[in-house]
Amino acid sequence: MAELWQLTLHEARAGLDAGSFSAVELAHACFERIGQVEERVKAYVTLTENHALQQAEAADKALAEGRGGPMSGIPVQVKDLICTKGIPTTCSSRMLENFVPVYDATVWEKLAAQGAVLLGKGNMDEFAMGSSCENSAFYPTHNPWDLGRVPGGSSGGAAAAVAADEAILALGSDTGGSIRQPASLCGVAGLKPTYGRVSRYGLIAFASSLDQIGPVGKDVTDCAIALNAIAGYDPRDSTSLNLPATDFTAGLTGDIKGMRLGIPSEYFVEGMEPGVRDAVEGAVKELESLGASVEPVSLPTTEYALACYYIIAPSECSANLARYDGVKFGYSYQDTPDMWQAMETTRQQGFGSEVKRRIMLGAYALSAGYYDAYYLKAQQVRTLIRQDFARVFEQVDALVTPTSPVVAFPIGEKTADPVQMYLIDVCTLPINIAGLPAMSVPCGFSEGLPVGMQLIGPQLAEERLLNIAYTYEQATEWHKARPGI
Repeated sequence: MAELWQLTLHEARAGLDAGSFSAVELAHACFERIGQVEERVKAYVTLTENHALQQAEAADKALAEGRGGPMSGIPVQVKDLICTKGIPTTCSSRMLENFVPVYDATVWEKLAAQGAVLLGKGNMDEFAMGSSCENSAFYPTHNPWDLGRVPGGSSGGAAAAVAADEAILALGSDTGGSIRQPASLCGVAGLKPTYGRVSRYGLIAFASSLDQIGPVGKDVTDCAIALNAIAGYDPRDSTSLNLPATDFTAGLTGDIKGMRLGIPSEYFVEGMEPGVRDAVEGAVKELESLGASVEPVSLPTTEYALACYYIIAPSECSANLARYDGVKFGYSYQDTPDMWQAMETTRQQGFGSEVKRRIMLGAYALSAGYYDAYYLKAQQVRTLIRQDFARVFEQVDALVTPTSPVVAFPIGEKTADPVQMYLIDVCTLPINIAGLPAMSVPCGFSEGLPVGMQLIGPQLAEERLLNIAYTYEQATEWHKARPGI
């Protein structure tokens, strides 16, 4: 019989509802597992055991009284840039090392109201800037499949925790692939919803026009249940979409007959590992055998997406991170003769090198004399990328691509070369530029390491993507593979 910490969310839900075990027992089991492997994986920044056990007791009481919901008693890890009232929220940065929010982010407010149990806060690249979880100010997270390799980033703690069974579910954020790419590298499922589908209120901003919160789960059904719990209109977020509620689990029919899938040639990039290409091409054949039709399509502006992203994201980051000045909150260096030097030293010591690099890139792109040449031009290219996707989605229902051109790489291999690191997100960041939904599901292995297939849909097509992913998952065994840690 499986250990409690090995359960998927829907298995845990069934067990709790049947009274096979209690929420307290499930929480204890997860902390027992964390005790076994966390020292090697480093998926958490903060653990909240006492708080979690109180929430689990409350969930058991609610279940006993018939007041339980889909998330009652489910142990969750939350990425450490999602505000949690009274619990440190650090963004894995020295700048916010001692910051304790006085309010909850909407997504955690919703989960907590439904009886979810907070195991702790997930490690990440500092301020979500990175593709490997090596930019955390505290320590890198390790991939459970090979502890010498990265888990991906920036939501590396989320993907590693779910893969290592240190959490039943995790919430991450995705600005250029930060949910999907670590999900791919760790062999789990990860969903980036349509921009505006999930409230960003209480998400500490990196790039406001790109950031989106989403779930990392052990399988597709878990992601659908989690999206039900966190999606919805929020008047506190001006970009939130006011839509009728959708039950994303209802669309998991396991039938994709007649579905038209496009394979964009531009995503099978030069330098892609042969094992990744083989796994994704094998997955495409499987989707065909399940009744979908497959056709080649072209997204010609894809080649400009990386350059476009690395103007827009740093520009927005330089504006968003201007608030960390040592005056209002966070780290403050005050042993100086004047306030300007105090501000300069605060930012110099509080931010890591990658964050400083992006602030400088953004400040340059927004500066007088360069704004039109860089930022304005990038926004015009963004429009072309969106139009490219809109045109292709008149032909097909969804796109199938690799999530990452490579499998998990050794820790330290790319840290000295920022451009090589940025190229890791070449398959994921165009989706954020266009504000579309996309998800990664396991589709095989290359050299013993997980490979992810990315499914991309038009705006608000989460239900369709989840069903394609679910249908593929039910026909294969990849999602059942777990690291032997």
